[in-house]
Parts: sequence; C-alpha cells; structure tokens
Amino acid sequence: MSTNTPDTDDLAGTEQTFVQHLLELRNRLVYAFIGLLVCMAALAIWPGPATLIDWIAIPIQAHMPPGAKLIAVGVFSPFFIPLKVLMMAAFLLALPWIMYQVWAFIAPGLYSHEKRFAVPLIMFGSLLAYGGIAFVQLLVLDKMFGFIQAFAPPSVAATPDIASYVEAILSLYLAFGLAFQVPIVVMLLVRFGLVTIEQLKSFRGYFIVLAFVIAAMVTPPDVISQLSLAVPMCILYECGIIGARWFGKASKPSEDAESSASDDTSNDASPKP
Repeated sequence: MSTNTPDTDDLAGTEQTFVQHLLELRNRLVYAFIGLLVCMAALAIWPGPATLIDWIAIPIQAHMPPGAKLIAVGVFSPFFIPLKVLMMAAFLLALPWIMYQVWAFIAPGLYSHEKRFAVPLIMFGSLLAYGGIAFVQLLVLDKMFGFIQAFAPPSVAATPDIASYVEAILSLYLAFGLAFQVPIVVMLLVRFGLVTIEQLKSFRGYFIVLAFVIAAMVTPPDVISQLSLAVPMCILYECGIIGARWFGKASKPSEDAESSASDDTSNDASPKP
C-alpha cells in the first residue's frame, strides 16, 4: 500500500513546479549573459575600447586646456577603465535582448492581452533608457562641466583622473536611465490597479518635490545636473499619466473580449438538460 498522502502529493507537485521555474530562470540568465558577451566581443572589434573612451571624454575635453588629456592615477586604471567602459557599452547594446529574456520568463503567467502590451513596453522602456543616456552625453555633461570649470582659478589645470571621471558619468548614466522609466512605472501602476489616474494627478505636487529630492541625492552638487534630472522627471510623469489613460482604454476591450470568450467556453462546456 502506498504511504503517500494527498498533502505529500500536492507538495511534490509544488516542488517540481518550483524547480522548473528555477531552471527557466537559469536558462534566461544564461541567454542574457551570452548576449552580453556577444555585444562585448563586437564592440571590442569595432569601435574598440579606446574609441569608446574618446567618445565619452568629449564633453569634458571641450572644457579642458588645449592639448590636455585625462590622466590615469591608478596603476591598473589603463586596463580596468577601458574594460569597464566596454562592459557598460555592451550592456546598453544588449539591453533589448536582456529585457526580452525578462519578459520571456514572466510571460507564461500573463494573460494574452497583457502579452500583447509587454513587448511594446519593453521596447519603449529601452528607448527611454537610451534617451536618458543620450540626454546626459549630449547635453547634461557639457553644461555641467562648463559650470564646474567656470569656478576653477587660472592657476589650476583641469586634468581629471580617468577613473573618477568614468565613475561619475556611469552614475549619471544609471540615474538618468532609471529616471526616464517614470512613464513605464506610472502606466504599470495604473494597469495593475495599484493607483488611479485621479490619484496620480493629486500626487503631482508631491512628485515634483520628490523629483528634486532624488535629483539632489543622485547627481553631483551643482544646479545644472539637478535641474536636468528633476525637470525631465516631472515632464515624464505627466507623459506617464497620459500614457496610462490610453493604456487603460486600449486594454479594456481586450479584457472584455477575453472575458466574454471565457464565458462562452464555460457555457458550451456546461451539461445541457
């Protein structure tokens, strides 16, 4: 006679499902890591780590004395800094692929109408991240370094260390890339019923204060970079409210159609007298 009880059988099935989820998570992480390695290899061939550093150094070199270069104070900085920049560029290049792996992991638990909106949201989120980083590289850094270098006395040569410079701009890339995800966060909060559009509108004033607090915490202590982060966050918050209104209207017919289809299926499956 079998000694397994119903509770034991249920637990065994749950354990098997949990292991399957772990295996799927491992596979998605491996795929994401392979994509990152492929992008690193491609960028190492062209344009190369040295060219990548030259590109990100353009904003500060525009405010340095003619002929001045960034210096490497650390013994291993000439090796580790190009590698760090290469990994950062590869991660940005592979971001849509990494986001797709995240979506593929959670997709089995989504409804069909939610799956239809997942891929556009992933692409939109990637574009927002790229937009935030481009905003830093093309506008914020130039204005920020111009503001900072204006306070340097003539007797001080502005020749920053490459390690500190790369760490500073990487932190700005991360801060702006995440801050530009505000519309995605707002739309998802409304979509999952955590907040309403009316609540978001009433929270507008608090969010403005919150945006300036966050900007003061994650950016250098200068007015230019703080305003450059806080103001776009406020604008993107309004864009998120508009997108949430459209997102809710677009998803409602799909939910109604699926609900009616589910009801028809259950009615057909019910026994007839």
